[in-house]
Amino acid sequence: MKYIHVKTTALLLGALFSGMSAAIAAPVAYKIDAAHSFANWSVRHVVAKASGTFNDVTGNILIDADNLANSSVDAKINVLSVNSGLAKRDAHIKEKDYLNVEKFAEMSFVSTKIEAKSATEGVITGKFTMHGVTKEISLPFKVLGFGNDPWGGERSGFEAKTSLKASDYGFGWGVKPNSPVGDDIEITLLIEAVKPAADKPKK
Repeated sequence: MKYIHVKTTALLLGALFSGMSAAIAAPVAYKIDAAHSFANWSVRHVVAKASGTFNDVTGNILIDADNLANSSVDAKINVLSVNSGLAKRDAHIKEKDYLNVEKFAEMSFVSTKIEAKSATEGVITGKFTMHGVTKEISLPFKVLGFGNDPWGGERSGFEAKTSLKASDYGFGWGVKPNSPVGDDIEITLLIEAVKPAADKPKK
């Protein structure tokens, strides 16, 4: 009986410490892969829609796959990377009347809270800065998955969507009478991140 009692106690302690280890497991660090990440946008143009992307997205993601609420994001978008599919239009978008890239060449987002809705979905809230204006925004997101890539790395994928009013960030084009460009901007973020390789031991 004593042997059974000792064995049972050991099993219970093992389960307890195993649970504690899982609970305090640190989030895993990933670096946003700019070559495979996109901040896509669309906006009304006259009676249709124009769309494009910013294809220079960088930053860091700390992801706790077991508890998304323990995760965080710190990201930047290079405004100079705007791409609407037409070089002449891109040059116009970069001018002072629109993005004014000479003065505001970067957007940034720093998360302040993540609310998990499930193991793969949630809402991320944070401070978004564009055109010199910082506002709190919330983005529903999905975890698209985790896996190994063909080059021996480990990757994670995410998708997030939101909408912004250009006028909230000091842009006046969408509030002018009969403006050909709308005030509402639809955003879709497609983010791929890679886990940095461990430092190789020194010889």
